[in-house]
Amino acid sequence: MTTPDHQSPASQPPVPTQQDRIYRSPMALVGGVLLLLVVGWLGFDALFQGHGRTPWLALAGMILAVPLVIAFTLRPAVFAGEDRLRIRNPFRVISLPWGEVASLRSGYSNEVVAKSGTKYQLWSIPVSLRARKKAEARKARAAAEGARGEGPASRGLGGLGAFGGAGRGAAATGPTRAETDQVMDELRELLDRRGEAESARGEVTVRWAYEVVAPAVAGAVLLAILLAMG
Repeated sequence: MTTPDHQSPASQPPVPTQQDRIYRSPMALVGGVLLLLVVGWLGFDALFQGHGRTPWLALAGMILAVPLVIAFTLRPAVFAGEDRLRIRNPFRVISLPWGEVASLRSGYSNEVVAKSGTKYQLWSIPVSLRARKKAEARKARAAAEGARGEGPASRGLGGLGAFGGAGRGAAATGPTRAETDQVMDELRELLDRRGEAESARGEVTVRWAYEVVAPAVAGAVLLAILLAMG
């Protein structure tokens, strides 16, 4: 998914020649929408059908829950431009010029390391150990079949085996790198290409997402007061 660059006047800095690449988690988006539907259904039912303090508790719970669901599911995104990497995490927005990025690491989580040594997790590019294992298995099968001289032609027309079923090599089809690992490879290529560019220099900036924090704190305070009142 990409967003078009806007033309800027000659007096302003030149815009990048390429569009920003936007990386988000499809599963997180789907899960976030489903959670919001559930919260809305339960919350409004208690708000309009409840008695006594129930509507107030439902209101406080919704004020607390909705921003948190949005923060952890719909909000996270990584914007990779020609000059900088912008990371929108649940509660912060980090902008790193490529010249300030030391490395991009993949382990149990994906993260970017600034030259200052500070690490920032990429929430919208989660690591899937299951997908990584599947990709490694496909890679191993492909390598084994290559060593035995088995190719698509040796498995029959259209990849079918001698008994009309899928050939042994059919399981090896598919990417040999997990999707999030491929994304990290793309970001590393962009870092290698733009890390030394003059326009990719500057300071790292971090901004707190008060539009998420403020309503969540307000909901938590209201909920605590209602519970304390008994």
